Amino acid sequence: MSERRRIRVALRYAFFAAIATLANLLVQSVSLHVYDGPFALYAAMAVGTLAGLYVKYRLDKLYIFAYHTVDLAHDARTFALYVVMGGFTTVVFWGSELGFEFVLGGPFWRNFGAVLGLAVGYWVKYRLDKRFVFTPQRVPAASRPLA
Repeated sequence: MSERRRIRVALRYAFFAAIATLANLLVQSVSLHVYDGPFALYAAMAVGTLAGLYVKYRLDKLYIFAYHTVDLAHDARTFALYVVMGGFTTVVFWGSELGFEFVLGGPFWRNFGAVLGLAVGYWVKYRLDKRFVFTPQRVPAASRPLA
């Protein structure tokens, strides 16, 4: 991959990570306004993480890796593998978010920790996805792509 293309992909990936981060934090914020009972923060983090994962999967699949699945079952398997890889990076994200919440407290520091954790997590996730999720051998050769 040329240096110019590598930079273009990195910028696009960072932009999509920002979109997914905003989706995550927006869903968390809405969740915290809808439900404020026991474990509200943890529930909001889980729902936000799922929203961010789905948004990022769609963007990565189409615009970063130009990956096409052949049918809904293949798409579901690919998404499941994407989620598994995301599980490793979610630990980093949640640890950072909760660490800032418990040490410094308040929504500003919690969100700061979330953004920091997501940035580090997405950096690692790109490498995992490239190596294990969006690989050419995962697409059957004689199949029709499903975007």
